[in-house]
Amino acid sequence: MIKQNIEKIRARIAQAARRAGRSPKEVRLMGVTKTRPAEMIKEAMDAGLDLLGENYVQEAEGKILSLGNAARQAEWHMIGHLQRNKAKKACQLFDCIETVDSEKLAKAVSRHASDMAKEISVLIQVNIAKEPQKSGVLPEEAASLVTRIADLPSIHVDGLMVIPPYSSEPEASRKWFSLARDLRDQLSSLFNGKIELRELSMGMSNDFEVAVEEGATIVRIGTAIFGPRGT
Repeated sequence: MIKQNIEKIRARIAQAARRAGRSPKEVRLMGVTKTRPAEMIKEAMDAGLDLLGENYVQEAEGKILSLGNAARQAEWHMIGHLQRNKAKKACQLFDCIETVDSEKLAKAVSRHASDMAKEISVLIQVNIAKEPQKSGVLPEEAASLVTRIADLPSIHVDGLMVIPPYSSEPEASRKWFSLARDLRDQLSSLFNGKIELRELSMGMSNDFEVAVEEGATIVRIGTAIFGPRGT
């Protein structure tokens, strides 16, 4: 079932990309593996899924250990809120941290990555709808944050990550995805090629097609791949 789900999602991504005049190759499918057992993750990897997202450092560590050498077949992204005291372990486990939202966190990641002689990709999490309960830098503060962390060693600022307000109607997310794309493009122009903000991580199981139409380069899918949690 997981293999068939992945195939269906990839087809939907391709259709959405073509509707927007984009190449399907511009969009990567991430499997969000929060609460999913290692066996289920391995099944998805065997079906060709090579990008995985985890919300918690400790949970990710257990799964990566369980998967052993197979874990190296995938790229791992941290997509949950990251506390600075977990930054060292996160640098050990992940290829990309999508939830950088402060200079202090970026400096912690930079310091630990440097100590490990490792290069880490980071995305700036933007609280695109300015929701008080959500993490992320405010849109108007994103340029300042990027400016302050762009030259830190061992990290590369590669784009933005957003989580719009939840709605059962996918179209309700379109304006937020559009704002995120516009912000990414504004930042890219501001830094005039010094920083290549190529990534736009946005869209989940219920609205990923709209996200792709609005420029997503990474869509983060859990339920549509693995089924409802607990199944």
